[in-house]
Amino acid sequence: MFNRESVIRFLLRKPGAAQPAIARWTVLALTATGAGFLVWSGVIHLMLWSDGYKDISVIGPLFLVQGIASIVIAVAIVAFRWLALLVVGAVAGLATAVGLLLTVYVGLFNYTESLAVPYAQLSLAVEFTAAFVLLVGAGVLALAASARVAPATPPVPSRA
Repeated sequence: MFNRESVIRFLLRKPGAAQPAIARWTVLALTATGAGFLVWSGVIHLMLWSDGYKDISVIGPLFLVQGIASIVIAVAIVAFRWLALLVVGAVAGLATAVGLLLTVYVGLFNYTESLAVPYAQLSLAVEFTAAFVLLVGAGVLALAASARVAPATPPVPSRA
C-alpha cells in the first residue's frame, strides 16, 4: 500500500508537481500569503515580548520562541514549498491562536490574558488566517494531480 519512500516523496511534494497549472499557481499564491501571515504573527509576538511580555514567567520566553519560530517556518515554507512545511505552518498558526484562547478562557502557566489587550484580536485573526490559508494550500497541493513526465527515450540510431 504505502511504503516509507512514497510517503516521504508525498510530504516533500512541491507546487511544481501539481497539475493543472492553475493548481500550481494557486498553491504558490496561498503559500506566499500564508507565510506572510506567519511572519506577521511572529512580528506581533516579538513586539509584545519587547513591550513587557519578556518579564512574564514562562509566557515571556514562549512569546520569544513563537516570534522566532513563526518567522523561521515562514522562510522555510517560501524557500522549500514542501507540502509538509505548509502543514507545519498551519499547525503553528492554529496552535498559537489556541494558546491565546486558552490563556484568555482557562489560563496557562498561572497567567490569564484578556482579548482587550493590544494586538490580541489582531493576533487571533492573523493566526487563524495563516492556518486556514496554509491548510487550503496544502489541500490543493495534496489533491492536485502529479505532473507526469514521460521517460526519455534513447535516440534511434540512423542507418546511413
